[in-house]
Amino acid sequence: MSAAVSWISRVEAYLAYRRRHGFALSIDETQLISFARFADGLGTAEYLSVALAIEWAQRSRRPSPLSWGRRIEVLRGFARYCLQLDSRTEVPSQALFGPAHRRLVPHIYTEAELIALLEAAKGLAPSGGMRPATCRCVFGLLASCGLRISEALALSRSDIDLDTGVLHVREAKFHQQRLVPLHPSVCEALRAYASLRDARLPRPVCDRFFVREDGHAVNQAAIRYALQTLCRQLGWRPRGDYPHHRLHDLRHTFVVRATLRFYQQGIDVDRAVLALSTYIGHAKVSDTYWYFTGIPELMAIAAERFERYAEGAPQ
Repeated sequence: MSAAVSWISRVEAYLAYRRRHGFALSIDETQLISFARFADGLGTAEYLSVALAIEWAQRSRRPSPLSWGRRIEVLRGFARYCLQLDSRTEVPSQALFGPAHRRLVPHIYTEAELIALLEAAKGLAPSGGMRPATCRCVFGLLASCGLRISEALALSRSDIDLDTGVLHVREAKFHQQRLVPLHPSVCEALRAYASLRDARLPRPVCDRFFVREDGHAVNQAAIRYALQTLCRQLGWRPRGDYPHHRLHDLRHTFVVRATLRFYQQGIDVDRAVLALSTYIGHAKVSDTYWYFTGIPELMAIAAERFERYAEGAPQ
């Protein structure tokens, strides 16, 4: 690879190559462009070396081995690509800064918190506008169906069949599709939202189910801002390892609450979790187990079952 070729050009070529093979790489793109700008700024980096990788990784805004390790993880794929073009390329070790991943404990919402959140959403500005209704409906859908926020906001009007009570997720993670049956109460809430939306915006600007005040599609940043604003107003502090309340915690909450219901209803959890995994769009059941978090209700059930086991009682 010639030094005259910019690192930005190399990264763009790599991203185009990977995307031709079906990878989205939205997070990787941000990180790799950051690396390219850093390397181009040096003006002396002819090839990707371990020293260059370390110097860039440690420029992370979060100065921790975990953040550095994640940067190296993203860079390794690009380095392997560069190695095909320049034999001087050095692929940094995955273990350079230790593990790049650890499970951070999410905030699991209680039933009372979910009810309070949906009620508080009614008070968002502008009063009587689409924003309170949209945010409230999105929060409720995430909590009741375990959708990813990207899946919820990508839903078109035709993706939700309120007559059959089924929504169609067309572009899930890894380009998967799935059908998601809805509880009648969810259908009722979605029908009420659609009625308000159509009354206020009789001439749709786009085909998305959830829209802003001007009729355009709502984005994740707006919904996330609304969630964190409401949590601050309610005086809540996140339980767990994250500094702020996250939309993804509603998906975690759905999985944990569903598991709790399985135990309470005497359902075989090992069998039920397979159906749950399919429902929320996981390719592997192990991905669903990753969402399990110990809450007081589940820990009480575990303690009771262990006590019966220790006493030799049937489970």
